[in-house]
Amino acid sequence: MSYQVDAIPALSDNYIWCIHDTESKAALIVDPGEAAPALDFLERNSLTLEAVLLTHHHPDHTQGVGKLIGDSGVPVHGPADSPFGGITNPLREGDTLGWRALSFQILAVPGHTRDHIAFNSDSPGLSQPITLCGDALFACGCGRLFEGNPAQMRASLVKLREWPDNTLVCCGHEYTRANVAFARAVTPDDTELAEYQTKVERLREAGQPSVPTTLGQERRLNPFLRWDDPAVVSSAETRAGEHGLDGDRIFGIIREWKDGFRG
Repeated sequence: MSYQVDAIPALSDNYIWCIHDTESKAALIVDPGEAAPALDFLERNSLTLEAVLLTHHHPDHTQGVGKLIGDSGVPVHGPADSPFGGITNPLREGDTLGWRALSFQILAVPGHTRDHIAFNSDSPGLSQPITLCGDALFACGCGRLFEGNPAQMRASLVKLREWPDNTLVCCGHEYTRANVAFARAVTPDDTELAEYQTKVERLREAGQPSVPTTLGQERRLNPFLRWDDPAVVSSAETRAGEHGLDGDRIFGIIREWKDGFRG
């Protein structure tokens, strides 16, 4: 079996993700913030919906669930103890979700929300490992800390950072332009980051998504995964006027900086 991974644009800047079995045409949908784009994608590609996966409770990731599944009985897999009431199969860290020939490891990645999880898989049939990470990790960014603190969020990103370099990062939003602009403010002398900014601009001008990215690239370019990189440490300490800071403090400085950034 082989599986295809597609990003479906939704709302103003969201992505709904679809993974489908190229032989049977069975599909799962991840984080349907609205139903219409997902239903249209399934119909255009003659796909049959078999499962819905949710990373967290925010409406722009869940409000399309009801219309998408209707009365079909399609299971909805999502975080346990979530404010969203439509989850039929609650999942916690350490659980495994099987679908067709795929097996997803469930990681608890709180910080953006308390209930946030990621679905990670390195199953045969996928062209490369994958993390369906919602709003925990973005291309050159991470989610705002609506319900968590810097230490909690950094601990979550440690889990994601440990996956192989070729892991596809399938995130929930098209935020890359703004994220790269901020990353360049943090590490202005990073030539690879400058080249990536040019690439992202070309993709967006052509109406193409900038994601998925890869975890190896994020480890090199994303300031929120580089709390132990000397260039990021120096930038954060200069901004704060402090020295000898630990990883949580470095991460917190960078996150607070991004929250107010208008570059």
